[in-house]
Amino acid sequence: MNELFRLTDPLDLYLVRHPKPAVDPALCYGAVDLPVAEDVAACAARLAPLLPTDARVVSSPLTRARLLAEAVSPTVHLDSRLRELDFGDWELKPFADIPAEGFEVWGSTLIDFRAPGGELYADMAARVWDAFEAQRAGASALVVVAHNGPMRALTGTLLGLPPSRWLNLEFEFGRVTHLAIGPLGPKLRSFNR
Repeated sequence: MNELFRLTDPLDLYLVRHPKPAVDPALCYGAVDLPVAEDVAACAARLAPLLPTDARVVSSPLTRARLLAEAVSPTVHLDSRLRELDFGDWELKPFADIPAEGFEVWGSTLIDFRAPGGELYADMAARVWDAFEAQRAGASALVVVAHNGPMRALTGTLLGLPPSRWLNLEFEFGRVTHLAIGPLGPKLRSFNR
């Protein structure tokens, strides 16, 4: 990608993290499909005034994202490239049982991270970027309902942050972040509203 991502046709990008999943917070999860623990309709009602009604809505196909996207819009484009990072052998494993050296790589060189049997973080970031490029075509407003990892990778890339800083971006459950992208590059308009 170029030094500074610019668009001659402006785009309002709204990143929405899925509602809280029904999973023990002591467990590692990513690409595993989980039900939601929150009221999806209430979450969608809270988000509705913050989202444009004429936006293209695209979602990860995982249940926790898809249900919210469908509650926000009658027309949702599912894109499997927006799914969360696959943690392989660590999926649904207690964090306490994961070797500390695995998290050292996660925290220091995120882009090079891969859980045993899982997906390379750089590969996830690349597929998310490909999804963004494809889904933004012809749109002036794009709502992406997805997960923390993909949203970190996309936002970090757009804002020109080095991958080592992407973990500093923490997207809250059921919240929206707005970026306006135009000829002068991306601008962060709101975070976790």
